Formats: sequence, structure tokens, C-alpha cells
Amino acid sequence: MKDDKANPLLCDPATGMCEMQEQAGTTAQVSITPVTKPVKIIYYTDPICSSCWGIEPQLRKLKLEYGDYVEIEYRMGGLLPDWSYNSGGISKPADVAHHWDEASAHYEMPIDGDVWLEDPLDSSYPACIAMKAAQLQDKQKAVKFMRILREMLYLNKKNIAKWQYINEAATLAGLNTEKLKKDYEGPAKKLFEEDLEMARNLGVRGFPTLFFSDGSGNQLKVYGSKQYDAYENALKATFPEVKKKPVGSDSVLELFTMYPTLAIKEAAVILGITTANVRTLLDAEHSKGNLDMKNSKNGILYIKKQKN
Repeated sequence: MKDDKANPLLCDPATGMCEMQEQAGTTAQVSITPVTKPVKIIYYTDPICSSCWGIEPQLRKLKLEYGDYVEIEYRMGGLLPDWSYNSGGISKPADVAHHWDEASAHYEMPIDGDVWLEDPLDSSYPACIAMKAAQLQDKQKAVKFMRILREMLYLNKKNIAKWQYINEAATLAGLNTEKLKKDYEGPAKKLFEEDLEMARNLGVRGFPTLFFSDGSGNQLKVYGSKQYDAYENALKATFPEVKKKPVGSDSVLELFTMYPTLAIKEAAVILGITTANVRTLLDAEHSKGNLDMKNSKNGILYIKKQKN
């Protein structure tokens, strides 16, 4: 395979993008039509895309402030088919570990690269196909499912290409695991192949890539991990009538009624305050017994405490 700098696991902080190698195919105009809300966002991602994990704060804020206007359709990109390449200085899983630690510092999101030393993934395809299987059951639960998979990978160093972890994540997300397995082995693979084909037609070169469309010819692309205003401005340009719904939370604890797990950076972006200030607030709630904490090598995840 061609040896170049486009290595899917060598995400570039400057562009905020995990780029694929050049793919064959011609870019075509693909109609993106909203179904339930004024704007549809086609979000091309991958469960193991560190730059996609890096935009979780912005994406969660966008959902809270403009959720009445947007429907987000998650499409899987197939970031790592296998290890049959050598490019960008990465030829084996162990080469990714240090890079992920650097990505964690850049995005200020907890990512422990040691998974690539301890239990490395041989492909992201199983997790992608599992996500398509989850979407066949319940799209909202599928989003929760992918979040759980990512937390397993980035904080708990679990190889989410393994069915035992896919099954565990599905259970936690409230999915029917028997149906998930059946769909995973059946129609989900074809749906994933359709995602890959659509990506080629849209000219997707890496992740995250978000397409904003109002279904009437207004379509914008945001390529890579950006600051929040890049996504907000794209939405406003696509549908100028949008009105922001302020988060309206005077307490950081209230955020956990919407998102049961939050990293420090996520809470800071959503509330519009510094990470230092939000860390103080989160630690105070933890001290009161309202939150649990998951410590990892490169960060903390705060978790809504389950009431007995």
C-alpha cells in the first residue's frame, strides 16, 4: 500500500482531523434532506477517532442550545480497516500510544494511549458495524452506545473490537443484545458499506466531518475539530432563523440530568467557564457524594451517582 503521511491514526491537531488515505471514487452531489427538524447534520465519525472524541464538548453544547432545530445522523467512517499499511511513522499498534497521549493534552479530553500497548485493536470495523446494528434498534440509544464504547476505549483501555465489550456497552445502553448480535452479523454490515460509499460520494477525507443541510440547497461542511463557534456559525448560515436556547443551568450538577458522564472540558465548554473553575465545581459535587469519578492516566470522567 502507498506509503504517505495520511495515516488514519495520526490525527493532526492543527487541522483537528484524522485523515484517511486517498480513496478511489468521484465526489458527487448527495442530497441531504431533513426529516424531523429544519436542519440535518450528517456526522461522519468513527468510534476510535481521537479528534471526534475531541469535539464531544462542542457537539454536546450544540445539542443543548440548538437541539430543537437539528437532527444529527451518525455515519461510520471505517478509520482503521486493518494494519496492512505503514505510513506517517505508524506501522503497528504500539506506535499509536504516544500520539494518543498527545491528543489527550491537545483536546483536554481523557485519552489513555496505553490501550495500544496492552490490548490493541486490529480494526475499527467491528465497532462501526455494531453502531449500525444499534441504530436499527433505537437511534438515541445508539448514540449512548457509542459514547459508552468510547469511554471504555479512552479511559478504561478496553479493546472495543472484541464482542465482549460491544455486548457490555449495549447492555449499559439499554439495547437488546440478542438482536444486536443478529443485526451485527446480518444487515448492519451492508449499512456500514453504504456509509462508506456515501462517504466516498461526499468526498469525506477524514473525521470528524459534519455536513449541515436545510434540504433546499443550503449545505455547508465543517471539516475537522474546531472551536464551538465554527459549528454554531455553520448552523446559523444554513438556517438563519435558529434561536439559541441557553443551557440555563446555575448548577453544574444539572448538566448530569442531560449527560450522565462529563469530562472537565465538556462541562467547561457547555457552561462557558474555565476548566479550572468547572473542576472546582465538579470536585465540590463529588465531595458532597453527588458524583462519582473515573480517574485515568490523562484525565477524569465525572459520573452521575446512581441513587439506591
